[in-house]
This record gives sequence, C-alpha cells and structure tokens, in this order.
Amino acid sequence: MRKAELRKYMLQKRRALPQEVVQQHSKRIADMFFQHFPLQAGQTVHVFLPILKNKEVNTWPIIERLRLEYPKVRVVVPVTDVEQNILTHHHLSDEAVLVENNWGIPEPQNAHHVPAREVDIVLIPLLAFDKAGHRVGYGKGFYDRFLADCRPDVLKVGLSLEPPVENIADPNPFDVPLDAVVMPEGVWRTPV
Repeated sequence: MRKAELRKYMLQKRRALPQEVVQQHSKRIADMFFQHFPLQAGQTVHVFLPILKNKEVNTWPIIERLRLEYPKVRVVVPVTDVEQNILTHHHLSDEAVLVENNWGIPEPQNAHHVPAREVDIVLIPLLAFDKAGHRVGYGKGFYDRFLADCRPDVLKVGLSLEPPVENIADPNPFDVPLDAVVMPEGVWRTPV
C-alpha cells in the first residue's frame, strides 16, 4: 500500500478506537519497552509527547517510569519549529512548563536545549510501519530530519498500536528505517 492510502486508512482506524483501549495498549507498550530495552545511567531517551485527542500512544507512563525508576536517565522531548520545519530537543525536567502548540502537542517552554547527537534512544510516533522498518507518520518529515542529525548508533524505536503491514510501496529515499517497534503484543525488530 502507498503511504498516502495507508496514512488515511490508519487515521480512520485509530479514530474508531475507544480511548480506554488506547490507554490499555499504551500501558502494555510501556511495559514492553522496559522489558526489552535495558537502560543505563547517563543515557538520554527522546520521547514524543502524545496528542491524546488523536489517540496516539500515550507516552506518559514511559516518562513517569523513567523519572521514578531511572533518575539518572535524561528524558528529552521535541519542540516543533514550524518556521524552519524541524524539531528541537529539550530536557523534560520537573520544572518544565508544558504548553500545547497549534497541533495539540504539549511542549516545554522553559527547558534546556539538548543537541540531537546526545540522544541514545528515540521513541518515534507512527501511524503504520512495514516489515522492512519503514514507517508512515503524519507526512511532514520532522522525525526523518531529526534522525538524520542523530549519531549513527542511535536506537530508533517506533511505538505502534498496530502490527506491521507487509510492505509500504513508496518509501522516500530520505526515510530513516526503524530498528525496532514496540506494540502491545510484543516487539518487532529489523531483520538482520
């Protein structure tokens, strides 16, 4: 299936999900993440803040657990710069003040900037992904540009409410493939 068709189909499918199902799946995804991805003191984990009204994977259970159980792991979140069409990255401290942007994404207003090259693990929002690790997002390319700025060894982990589709027919040459995807049922990893 082509990206545009898949995006439309998955958005419709997501809208039909009851909010309580999204929350249950999000909790399972958080449990799977911590079960399958061991963390170490000094690491930096980049976590997207969810647009809850769009029924995205709720990443707050991951963030709260990172804060409680891994206080030496730095949590970084994106801020959208629409003028430059990029994401900037900011430490999500306890003092951070979150304000929703025009798309309904909470963003820290007073947080310390973190360069992309300092990130060790990126948790990536997506609508769909295929068995080759290609993903479909909202189509703006923010994460592909961000991932291109990261170190080559950054771990790219998608969070998905759905299992993989067989094939995305039209991946862009600039698309950065995922290393793994955490789903409610388990973890998919890029074939070696």
